[in-house]
Amino acid sequence: MELLEPKEIVINDATYRIGKFPAVAGREIITKYPLSNIPRVGDYAVSEEIMLKLMSYVERVLPDGTAVRLSTKELVNNHVPSWETLVKLEAAALEHNCSFFQNGKSAAFFEKLGTLAQRKVTEILTSLLETSSRPAKPHSGN
Repeated sequence: MELLEPKEIVINDATYRIGKFPAVAGREIITKYPLSNIPRVGDYAVSEEIMLKLMSYVERVLPDGTAVRLSTKELVNNHVPSWETLVKLEAAALEHNCSFFQNGKSAAFFEKLGTLAQRKVTEILTSLLETSSRPAKPHSGN
C-alpha cells in the first residue's frame, strides 16, 4: 500500500516520507495519541501501540532511494537513530495529518502537553511525599 499524499522531510540528515492517515486509522490515532501520552491518565502500552500505528505511515528513505516502511518496533528501532528523532517524526506526522497542527501549532500543542505532564508528575510526587511523610500512628504521650 502506497502512502497517501506523501511528504518528504529531513531530520538529522536522514530523509523520511510521511503519508496521510486513512480516515479510520487517522481517527484512532488522533483520538488515542494525546491521552495515551499524559502521565497517570495514559497507559504506556497504548502509547507505544498508537505510536507504532502512526509510524506505519512513515517511511525511511535510504541513500539508494529505496524506502522502508516503519511498520514494526524493530524497523523503527533500526531506522530511527534516537528517541528525539522519533518524537520529531511523530510531531511531523501529526502536523502533516491535522490542519489544526499546521503553521507551528504542533509545537504549541506539544509544549502544552509537556507542561500538563510536568504538572501531573509534580502533583503525583507531592501527593506521594505527603503520604510517605505522615506518621502511621500518632505518637503516644508516654
